[in-house]
Amino acid sequence: MSKTSPQNTATDANGVSVIHTQAHSSGLQQVPQLVPVSSGGGGKAVPPSKQGKKNSFVDRNSDEYRQRRERNNMAVKKSRLKSKQKAQDTLQRVTQLKEENERLEAKIKLLTKELSVLKDLFLEHAHSLADNVQPVGTESTTTNPENSGQ
Repeated sequence: MSKTSPQNTATDANGVSVIHTQAHSSGLQQVPQLVPVSSGGGGKAVPPSKQGKKNSFVDRNSDEYRQRRERNNMAVKKSRLKSKQKAQDTLQRVTQLKEENERLEAKIKLLTKELSVLKDLFLEHAHSLADNVQPVGTESTTTNPENSGQ
């Protein structure tokens, strides 16, 4: 079995506890372990953008602040214009599609009407042909005028 080695705990400047252990009897070097000091932290990491901003006072009269505000105001204005333009483009596209839809529906009506007329014409022609066709087995006794002259 392995021997447990004694431990020394120290806190560095960043509020992190470093646990140092004595070398094991095997002669292997031990690596220090980092442990958070605060017990109620909940283990949540703070994003880099929020680090160092706690309790910092913002001087609203500084040039840096003015520049940041100006850049932010320009970005907001640009974003709003882009959003407005997108809404206008969408509205224009909707109008175009409605007009195209109306044209297509009118074309459908016209083609449906044309189909109906052609269908009626076809049926009328088919009926007139059926009336003129004689049943098979009843031959006509009329002579052919072309053959009578020979």
